[in-house]
Amino acid sequence: MYVCICNAIKQSELRALACEFSGDAEKVYTAMGRPPQCRQCLEEANAILIEARTAKKVPACAVA
Repeated sequence: MYVCICNAIKQSELRALACEFSGDAEKVYTAMGRPPQCRQCLEEANAILIEARTAKKVPACAVA
């Protein structure tokens, strides 16, 4: 399922990259080379990143 329509970012992509990139959704999007456009998806994207990092037990310092 798409989380970000503007950048065609899927939920599965965010989950896969959650542990590769630190920071919030905006930082992860930028690291992917697709910075946020309309920004309506960032709240949901942040929730997905937190959920994925928690499930993989990523240290808190890597999440900030």
